[in-house]
Amino acid sequence: MTITLVILFWISGFAIFYAMIGYPLVLIFLDKLFKPKEHDHDYSYMPSVTIMVVAHNEEKVIQEKLKNVSALDYPSDKLEILVASDNSTDATNEIVKTFIQANPEKRIRLFEVKERKGKTNAQNEAQKTVDSEVLVMTDANAMLKENAIKELVSMFTDPSIVYVTGRLSYVNSLDNLTSYAESSYWNIDLKMRDIESRFQTITAGNGALYAVRNSEYIDFDPIRCHDSAMPQYYGLQKKKALFCPTAIAYEKAGENDGDEFKRKIRMARGILRSVFPNPVMLNIFRLKWFSFFYLGHRVVRSALFLSHIVVFLTSLFLALNGHPFFFTVLVMQIVFYFFAILPKVGIKNKLIKFISYYCMTILAQAIGAYNMITGKSKPFWEKAESTR
Repeated sequence: MTITLVILFWISGFAIFYAMIGYPLVLIFLDKLFKPKEHDHDYSYMPSVTIMVVAHNEEKVIQEKLKNVSALDYPSDKLEILVASDNSTDATNEIVKTFIQANPEKRIRLFEVKERKGKTNAQNEAQKTVDSEVLVMTDANAMLKENAIKELVSMFTDPSIVYVTGRLSYVNSLDNLTSYAESSYWNIDLKMRDIESRFQTITAGNGALYAVRNSEYIDFDPIRCHDSAMPQYYGLQKKKALFCPTAIAYEKAGENDGDEFKRKIRMARGILRSVFPNPVMLNIFRLKWFSFFYLGHRVVRSALFLSHIVVFLTSLFLALNGHPFFFTVLVMQIVFYFFAILPKVGIKNKLIKFISYYCMTILAQAIGAYNMITGKSKPFWEKAESTR
């Protein structure tokens, strides 16, 4: 029994280390060793493009969003703007209709989803009305850099490339400790995606900005997110999903822990699919780098909540059995988790905030897994007000 607990402790402890430190370092080492080149851009490629904005009660930002995408640097005769309104009950639809009337020279249309079933379902329904070559997805609160569409489509340099995600940049990263912690974490994630993309393919995109060949579009169950599910699906098909760092979307990070916590719970609504993936996804002989990336970037990270639970429980039992090393480890964990609650009592410190942010993420994972097991996961994507 003791040997089993010790083995579980070390496996789980290594999983935590590998997820947060080991895998990023391995990627950096591989990047230095193999020096994969940057992907080519073909700026002569100008396909027809539909920009789809999925919106549910986005009256605060939808007009600014329409102004933003209407002013993008892309041939107007090849650009369509489609607002997929997911059963909005505020003034969103009226604002869109008024904007369309005021800008008759722009190809803008509104698709009203009659029954609210979430973002993915709205995308699935609205896509049926699209005949453009490339479909670009972007969130209502994400403002795009003027050349974002040109940069995205220029990456479709061969038929094997079917998905390209842009780079989300947080505009308020220095405004408060919550947005600073989220932005810092996100910048590390972007570095990993950049390396993965240059080697072969990424394992997830970002809802703020991504593009897919319309002919390759796949309907997913509404409980899933296209921006994460699509790259994984294409990876299994041995097709490529790439990261384009020059296609930039700007967005606000959550400015309070409540918004960030709710957002992370929503993001974890299908987390067990990553913790216990289809074994085919880990067939490194068939999928090569994709399997390695998926294991390090998705499986191990998604299982962090399980790893922490196992490390705590095994060290607790071993400490109670008189093992001084595990007693020390147990005390260190308790102190670590104590630090995580200090921001709640007004203590402001960057290091403590990072610990708190990390623990908040782990707790959100656990709640997401619980909701998935109990059938409480919902496809709805309630917006974080502080990001508007």
